[in-house]
Amino acid sequence: MKKKLLSLVLLPAVLAAGLVGCGNGGGGSAPAVSSGEKVVLNEVAHSIFYAPMYVAIEEGYFAEEGIELELVTGFGADKTMTAVLSDEADIGFMGSEASIYTYLGGTSDPVVNFAQLTQRAGNFLVSREPIEDFSWDMLKGKNVLGGRAGGILVNM
Repeated sequence: MKKKLLSLVLLPAVLAAGLVGCGNGGGGSAPAVSSGEKVVLNEVAHSIFYAPMYVAIEEGYFAEEGIELELVTGFGADKTMTAVLSDEADIGFMGSEASIYTYLGGTSDPVVNFAQLTQRAGNFLVSREPIEDFSWDMLKGKNVLGGRAGGILVNM
């Protein structure tokens, strides 16, 4: 019963993303996924936040609904966005910043975002040394470096 409930929660989110995808430039909606059609989903990285989706894939819930889901890991929002824009992927799981950069770059067909797919950003604050009783106030006056190449240094 829990498995079916999980698939009922996850399936609409993935289907909604697949049905909307990128706009077609004409103001219409994207065509629906037909039974047995392959859908390529490019995730920016493997994440514990996507665990329900991984379970649904492994348990065959997408296949039961006639969806042949191919999961690809992009290893970066830029690569995931490129896959979506070049039609190598139908759906991209990534943060909204890649969509914003693409829009600001002047794309004629901006992608559509869904907010709070995972309800969390997926970012973690990591320290070199253990800190007992951590408080966010401890970051005041400190520098925090983004955790990827090209990340920014923020003075808190």
